[in-house]
Amino acid sequence: MPKISKRTVDALTIPAKRQWLWDTELKGFGVALRPTGTHSFVFNYRDKHGSQRNITIGKVGTMTPDEARKRAELLRRDVMDGRSPIAEKRAAKQAMTVGELLDAYLSSERFKKKAASTQAVDRGRIERHLRPLLGKIVLEALTPRDIEAAHGKIVAGKTAMEAPSENKRGRILVKGGEGTARMAVRLLRAILSWGKAAKVLPVSVTPDLVAGVDIGRDGKRDLILDDPEAYARLWRVLDRLTNPDSLEDGEKLVRSEVADAIRVITLTGARKGEIIGLRWRHVDLKGGTLTLPLDAHKTGRKTGQERIIGLPALASAIIARQPAGCPDDLVFTPARGGDRLDLSKPWRIIRNAAGLPAGIGLHGLRHSLATQMAMNGAEAAEIMSALGHRDITTSQKYVHWARDKRQALAEKAAAGITAAITGSVVDTGKVVKLSEGQ
Repeated sequence: MPKISKRTVDALTIPAKRQWLWDTELKGFGVALRPTGTHSFVFNYRDKHGSQRNITIGKVGTMTPDEARKRAELLRRDVMDGRSPIAEKRAAKQAMTVGELLDAYLSSERFKKKAASTQAVDRGRIERHLRPLLGKIVLEALTPRDIEAAHGKIVAGKTAMEAPSENKRGRILVKGGEGTARMAVRLLRAILSWGKAAKVLPVSVTPDLVAGVDIGRDGKRDLILDDPEAYARLWRVLDRLTNPDSLEDGEKLVRSEVADAIRVITLTGARKGEIIGLRWRHVDLKGGTLTLPLDAHKTGRKTGQERIIGLPALASAIIARQPAGCPDDLVFTPARGGDRLDLSKPWRIIRNAAGLPAGIGLHGLRHSLATQMAMNGAEAAEIMSALGHRDITTSQKYVHWARDKRQALAEKAAAGITAAITGSVVDTGKVVKLSEGQ
């Protein structure tokens, strides 16, 4: 029997029946020759029970004889240490993968209790980002480096694509970017935490895998509109961009449904998903309310309660002017029908045209309303009810902020009075203009 080398392998022929060629130097290392012409490097050994085992190292042509020899040497050391490569290989095949964990999560009560809009977002992040990049990795082999690599690929747009939606004429644009990558990794951490609590994860796997991964920071979500003039500019821009005759050079027309949805979010403090998913059966214009069932708002499954949103007169008028539809039809209809409105891109255009803070998102309009309520004396319980917070802690931060703001304004006012009385020069700073009644 010769030593297995490149020359030996190149000289192999196709046998009439299966044969083995064993190496003269490394016991157990050989080549399996098949009548099909597919030859493989193998390692043969006896396990601790004396049974003969044969493990395939790799196909001839996909690796060199030297590479196969090094792998065989490692396997031999494992056997000498009392390990069984075959048993470990079988265990690895049976081990849970990231993809199987994702499947378990999607079938879990935790997932089912989420609002329909949140389910759709989670499922999108799983199927379009996490599964393609991490799904085949065995959980026990998952490392922070794997997660970092996946995060980087999402940031770079490697998972971006355009896919058909449930609507025959609609398309879904899957984007990458830092925000998308950050939210995908956060979802993975949440799923790992759920898996640990549900005793689905292997004991050696913990959510701490994600802890050391640098996913960057969110934009400033605490930016708000605290100046009445900012609201006035927003309204003027919404009016201008929806009127073809009022557009300035380079501006594009914004659909009236998009502008009206943003107006209602501004006036009610509702979440974006609650408004773009609003259906006529949720609307009571006579009563001046929107009533969202458990599956139509973020905290419904957790609180077990419907969410009732009060409608100011102007918000009621905006909803009333939408084309009437059937009870299950969307109030704010998308251009193509079927899918919900996409407000993200139009909002950036509107925000820039109105000269609003660059980092303020649609959620900032919700923060803005809560802040205005607090500045006008609303208590935490009132803010909690109006905005649909799950617990009062979130609402209290607006009350605390308003209290600090009033104190700062009082200090500035007092400083100005002191200067007038004593004749000293005191820098009062810039007083923020508040809305009437604050």
